[in-house]
This record gives sequence, C-alpha cells and structure tokens, in this order.
Amino acid sequence: MTPITGFAPDADVTTPGLVTDCTNLIPYLNGMEGAPSAVTPASTPALAAACQGAAVVTKLDDTRRIIAGTQTKLYELSGGVWSDQSRASAYTGGTDSRWSICQFGDATLAANRADVIQRSSGTTFSDIVGAPKAEIIFSVGAFVMALNVNDGQEKPDGWACCAAFDDTSWTPSIATQATSGRLVSTAGRLTAGARLGEYAVAYKQRSIYLGRYVGAPAVWDWLQVPGGEAGCIGKEALCDIGSAHFFVGDDNIWLFDGTRPVSVADGSVREWFFAKSDPSYRYKTICTYDRQTSRVWIFYCSSGSSSIDSALVYHVLTKKWGRAALSIQAALNFTSASATIDGLTGYSATMDGLPSASFDSQFWLSGGRALSIVSSSNQLQTLTGASASSGFTTGSIGDDQAVSVMTRARVRCATQPTSAAGESLAGMEAGSTFSSTSTGSITGGRFDCLQAARWHRVAFNFTGPVRVTHYDIDVTPAGLR
Repeated sequence: MTPITGFAPDADVTTPGLVTDCTNLIPYLNGMEGAPSAVTPASTPALAAACQGAAVVTKLDDTRRIIAGTQTKLYELSGGVWSDQSRASAYTGGTDSRWSICQFGDATLAANRADVIQRSSGTTFSDIVGAPKAEIIFSVGAFVMALNVNDGQEKPDGWACCAAFDDTSWTPSIATQATSGRLVSTAGRLTAGARLGEYAVAYKQRSIYLGRYVGAPAVWDWLQVPGGEAGCIGKEALCDIGSAHFFVGDDNIWLFDGTRPVSVADGSVREWFFAKSDPSYRYKTICTYDRQTSRVWIFYCSSGSSSIDSALVYHVLTKKWGRAALSIQAALNFTSASATIDGLTGYSATMDGLPSASFDSQFWLSGGRALSIVSSSNQLQTLTGASASSGFTTGSIGDDQAVSVMTRARVRCATQPTSAAGESLAGMEAGSTFSSTSTGSITGGRFDCLQAARWHRVAFNFTGPVRVTHYDIDVTPAGLR
C-alpha cells in the first residue's frame, strides 16, 4: 500500500499517496488523523465580550497566568472566574484592535496600540508612565521591545525598548539603555515581531529586520534580512517553533531561522491557501505552535468570510499538511491544573459527562499544555476532544490514453474509526470535474466498487477518532470488444 503524503492540492494529482482534499484531517508522525474537537474546561465561563487576544504567561516561580483581552477590558482566569484586571478607565481600542501580551520577569505587559503599554505584577493592570503606545511587544534578553509605536508622534515603522532589566523605564537614556529608532530601509509599517534566541526580529509586510544587542550608545543594531520580499501579514500570523519563526506572508508561508526565509508551502498548499483565504481579512491570520504534537495551526478567514473559520495545519517534523474547520477568536496554549479521582466531580457528576480527552492527554496533567482556542461564542476551549468526523480524497490514478476499471479501494488505519464509508469518483479527462459513481461502507479496510474511466479517485469518510497511514486503489485495464 502507498503511504499517505499529506494534503497537497498544488502538487501533481498523480503523485502516489497524495491527498487532494480533506476535511478535519491533520498530519501526525506516521500519517494523518482526525482533528480534535473542542472541550470546555470545567468551571470556565465565557468572556463577557469578544476576545481580542489571549496568552498564557509564566512567572519566575513557574506559576502561570491566563490573560485575555476584549475591546475595553483585560481579564485573568483564576479559580474558574474571569477576573477584571483592567485599569480604572476603560481601554480605547477599536473592534479590530488586538492585544499583544508578554511576560518580563514577574511582570505581565499588554499593548493594543490605542493605549499606553499596560503592566501588572500579579493583580490589576496600569499604565506604564512614559511608555509608548505599541502594536507589538515582546521580551528579548534584558529588554522589552515595542514595535509600531506612538510616543507622542505616529511611528508605524518605529521601535522602542525599555531600560535594561527595568520594564517601567522607557525614557531614552544612555545610562539605562532605554532607546528607540525607526526602520526605514523598506516601505510600510511594522506588522509583527518576536524574539529569536538572543535576537529581536521585526517584520514588515514585505521585509524582515534582525536586531542584535550591541550595548550603549546604539543598544540595538538592525540589519535588513536578504531574501526578496518575504514578510509577515499580521501581528499574530507568526509563531516561534523553537529554532525558527513560522509565519504567513503576503504571498507565501515561511520559516525564518535567523539567516534567510525559506518557503514551506511551495508545491503543496501555497496557491490553494491564497485562493481560499480572504485577501481583505488575511491580516487576521493567527499562527500557533502545538509543541506537544509538533504541529503549527494557521487559523484564517476563508474566502468571503470576515471571521476566522478555517485552519491549515503543518507538521514540522514530517512537513505534511492537513486542514480543519474551526471558528475562533483567539488561540493559546492552555495550562491545566492536575486532575485527581476525588476531583473528577468538578468536571462532571457522571462518567458519561467527563471531557472526551483521552486519559494520556496533557489535559489531565498538572501544568500540562493543550492547544486551546477562544470560540466564536467567547468561550475558552481546549482542542483535546475526540474527533467527530473526518475524511480525505485521494489523488488521481489512471491514464490519459486508456480506460481502466476500478474494482476496489483499501485504506489502512492505525486507529480504527467508529465507522467508515467510501465514494468512487470518475473523470474522463485530465483536469476535468470528477463525478460520483457509487458509495458504500468500508469493512475490513476495503471499499468494493465498479467503475470504468480514464481517471479514478476515492473519497474516504470517517466517523469517530481515526489515524490513517496508507491507501491503495485497484485498477486494471478495461477489456476490448
């Protein structure tokens, strides 16, 4: 049988093992599996308003805070309650403002470009006096870096850093090393930024700058990265996968390890993604890295939608792709408290009501991290539930010149689904639309069918959790009269 090579709609459709289309099927180390469903953690209420950014941050003693922002408030999840930790006056961000949240030592900082950078050392947030307004903030070395700033003047291409080891001091000084500058070698505003090892990386839509700490008086030295017009489309369209940044650009999907950006989508999903995502709202794209499974999730607005409703999923180790349908407002790596037998009643009064996360899931572990979302109904949920339904369509098998007969299709599952069905698809010309000829259940990994055509495909559909590793289609030359 042929190993599954992943979702690759841009590739040659006759490539062995190719998946031309899939639904809620994502890659794992040995094949593809049904995408997890969303589970609401016990005693976690919905936010009071739409979430416009969320993060899990870690303090110096390894305790964690879960922070979420709305248009006018900042909240912290503690003890099953979203506590309002906002400053006294409401924030002035717009409906499209997004919070950028980072941790610096024991201080949690948040920025939304409309208000001065906010700081909380464990309780309520407050203005950092003298700090700029900023679109993006992140910690790097002894500093907090702010990008796309307003320090009394609009500087969309500007950056600023706090004093060394002091996030409360932003007044420029050679003695403290608080300073600022502008990145003007290329056009446009700064759209994203993050730490990469000891470096600070600032992105525009079509360019990248690498910042290196050099000490006073310059403090930071910025170098434009060669590599054409690679850049980042939005402040959340970027995630750190440990050794590199993964990000979505204006016309490609990239990895950047500090040397030069490299495409990870050419020949597989690049053309498909930019055709299926809405160009007017592509800046809303959210990338997040699920370290437990080595998968990057790209949440985006599908064509014609102004809300995030779809996800493209990349497996870092195997370089395979998959996709899922999911409506979200924000994404984060939720950190759960431990679960005990005595504490199971906190989840449900009955066994049937317990979360559908598997018993070896990180969901149940103290400090276990699980990829999580804030749903379109403002509800924090972990992606730890069992897959409900999924499916995929094979590549094309056949010949331009000769008619052949398909009699059987087989699929090998490492985890058997609750039920499975197959659909045979026929096409007489390369590139033509395929039509359905028959459907039926799959038993023993086999779908029996009978169709004559030049080109053949099979659509497999699964109910319940499934892991698929191989497929095969039996085709023989058609007889002559």
